[in-house]
Amino acid sequence: MLRISNLYKAFGDVRAVDGLSLEIQKGEIFGLLGPNGAGKTTTVNIAVGLLKPDAGSVEILDHGSPENPATRRVLGIAPQALALYDELTGEENVAFFGRMAGLRGVRLREQVKSALRFVDLYDRRADRVSTYSGGMKRRLNLAVAMVHEPELLLLDEPTVGVDPQSRNAILEKVAALRDLGRTVIYTTHYMEEAQRLCDRVGIIDRGRLLALDTVDGLLSEHGSRKVLIAETPAGEIRVPTDRPLEELNRLQAESRLLSFRLERPDLESVFLKLTGRRLRD
Repeated sequence: MLRISNLYKAFGDVRAVDGLSLEIQKGEIFGLLGPNGAGKTTTVNIAVGLLKPDAGSVEILDHGSPENPATRRVLGIAPQALALYDELTGEENVAFFGRMAGLRGVRLREQVKSALRFVDLYDRRADRVSTYSGGMKRRLNLAVAMVHEPELLLLDEPTVGVDPQSRNAILEKVAALRDLGRTVIYTTHYMEEAQRLCDRVGIIDRGRLLALDTVDGLLSEHGSRKVLIAETPAGEIRVPTDRPLEELNRLQAESRLLSFRLERPDLESVFLKLTGRRLRD
């Protein structure tokens, strides 16, 4: 659906994107992960035609470069900074952006209704956005991005600053977009979201691709070993192992176990291993 080839972009002496190449498959949710300053937002801005690369190319399947206005019609973007007008109603916001995307008349009205229902805001469509909660605004931001039924959606930190219920609702909506055949690029700092949603994950840092695979593939290649943790009368025992059942049987034979659990590697541990633990401000 999207091919990024040998992409470079610098801002003065800072190289934000450094030879990045990616292919996003049609119909997948692709997670783009990286610490602050890794080049995620610059990559997304180039992918939607907001920035021109210094070198390299971006191609939308069957449509060409996003620098072409006609190509951008197949894109939808929900930026981290909410793109909403507080003094308009929810319905007016979605209709405005629908018209910007070329919708008119009956089709515009149908798509506005469909988008608002998809994000569970149809009953609040006549209320001003200034009265919406943070979670409602995030869902409306998604409705604005998808009102024109784009083939490719780019969602930049779509759950930042919302409560757990709103986050869960947004994640369910993003998963439903895949069921509708949409292609989604999903940037987030929440590793559990990427692990739950994404078919594949790319981890970038300093503008370069460090790893790209399914979540299971990343855990297999870059994750640490499982750790069997057992509580005994003498205290806690931690055993790194690839064969936890054998180790559990051995521990049971050697001591009385009060309890045990198995810690598995997760995407966050892989992310920290690849990008480091140094703070990025």
